[in-house]
Amino acid sequence: MTDQPDPRLARLDGFRVEIDADRARADIVLARPPMNTISMPQRDQLRHAFEALDEDGRVRVIVLRADGEHFSSGGYIRGFLEASPEHVSKLAWNIAAPARCSKPVIAANRGYTFGVGFEISLACDFRIVSETCQYALPEQKLGQIPGSGGSARLQKIVGITRTKDIVMRSRRISARQALDWGIATDCVPDDRLEAAVDALVDELRAFAPLAQRTAKRLLNETEDALLTTAIELEGHCYSRLRQSDDFREGVEAFHEKRKPNFTGS
Repeated sequence: MTDQPDPRLARLDGFRVEIDADRARADIVLARPPMNTISMPQRDQLRHAFEALDEDGRVRVIVLRADGEHFSSGGYIRGFLEASPEHVSKLAWNIAAPARCSKPVIAANRGYTFGVGFEISLACDFRIVSETCQYALPEQKLGQIPGSGGSARLQKIVGITRTKDIVMRSRRISARQALDWGIATDCVPDDRLEAAVDALVDELRAFAPLAQRTAKRLLNETEDALLTTAIELEGHCYSRLRQSDDFREGVEAFHEKRKPNFTGS
């Protein structure tokens, strides 16, 4: 692992950042076990970490994971009463940082993945879960609703009926059910979680960086678009990528039956 000179990655509250430049991988690791509760200041810092890693040329893929047997039991409850209204109004923007990041982001979830822990995982591109994972948005038990995009993102994935079932009943969803409902990308035995994430990192970093960034942005920005609009935007993106060095390299490598050497240009 290498040290990070970026000041945004110094004095982190409740998490750490690790960069493996040889594998073009960065890990944001929740590090307040056993429950990995997420404080109010930590939410700002998580956003800063994603922004810093998005600008880091050594990094192709970002992994969000946690120490211990639980990803996160959610936020520090008393912090909601102590935070200013202005700070609270920024919660969803901070937790949406993985979605805004141009690089692929993988959430590795095991054990309790509740509240803001679930919400930030929903903002990631891939959710690999161990069989011990439980998802929940328990805010109703506190007389509240999810405030960091959880119900909105979940409704896009599973529809209004299932979202009401999860949100209005503070219902826990098992790993297998999350996979069946399309919340999780894959579900693996607990002792295989790290290996599954490693394999996905290696798979993703083998693709052309520019094409991958384009695909993520296109899919995110056309989620609410009309089909005709989405198809038109897809065509524009496709046309632009045809001019890239990586596309030419991909075509030549295909015909020469060799592995492509993508450079991100």
